[in-house]
Amino acid sequence: MKLVLAFLRMIRLPNLLFIVLTQFLFYTCIILPVLDSAHLQPVININLFILLIVASVLIAAAGYIINDYFDINIDNINKPQGNVVDKIVSRRWAMAWHFILSGSGIILSGYISWKTGLWYIVISNFICVFLLFGYSISLKKKLLSGNVLISLLSAWVILVLCLSEMKFYNLTDPDFLLASNKIIRLGFIYAGFAFISSLIREAIKDIEDLEGDEKYGCKTMPILWGVNATRIFISVWLIVLIVVVSILQVYVIPFHWWWPVVYSFLLIILPLCLIFYRLFKATTQKNYHSLSTLTKLVMLSGILSMIFFYFYL
Repeated sequence: MKLVLAFLRMIRLPNLLFIVLTQFLFYTCIILPVLDSAHLQPVININLFILLIVASVLIAAAGYIINDYFDINIDNINKPQGNVVDKIVSRRWAMAWHFILSGSGIILSGYISWKTGLWYIVISNFICVFLLFGYSISLKKKLLSGNVLISLLSAWVILVLCLSEMKFYNLTDPDFLLASNKIIRLGFIYAGFAFISSLIREAIKDIEDLEGDEKYGCKTMPILWGVNATRIFISVWLIVLIVVVSILQVYVIPFHWWWPVVYSFLLIILPLCLIFYRLFKATTQKNYHSLSTLTKLVMLSGILSMIFFYFYL
């Protein structure tokens, strides 16, 4: 039982469930209703969609494992109680599980691409595996490279579904064009939200992990620029996100979508303002960990807002 719990901790089960929730809601609350209103069928049917979720989860789990594998020394300082590699799970088994999970994810992606003709799925997921490996070895220790990569991969969780419906582009059929435009527009809105919120959280985590990163020669933002400059970087993106989400609420008010507006104000905009306020008061690792957790809750609130589209589209 101890080994099972260690494995679940190593693959970050809550984060994997977050991926499942994101893709499930985008597919069922946005893609299917939009296509159904236009009397269209999705390129990725429900069975292949389930396989795509499994592939995404396997590749992400493999990425978490390889990250822990290369971060043993740093994690012993930053989160000594959370590291299980070389304590409960041996390094050899950690590497083996990385290859098993990532290989299985790529095989499933290949099958989905073969059935749908969307070969970008297997190619992009193979690239994701490669990038996650590179992130763990080197990129996470460099200025902004790791932050941007993780943020892009967070956005890709949504875009991989969104782009599949670009196959519906048909300039001679207005129904096809309208459905595609809706899916792509909403897909890029949520992908943009995922990118910016992830970028904010990664920068906060860099400050939180400053001690261990500095000891082992990492070149992260707070190490090269300083904590104050990193705070300014985070605050700029917080302002951007607050402004964009607020503009979206103004846009939907004429449609009388009052519940989404109230939801976004209470569970996205206000918490973002709270993060901004607390950011410049934070002084300890515990403070920054709290900010990181709050940012993740905002990301969850943003993803859960997809449910409204099931009723309003």
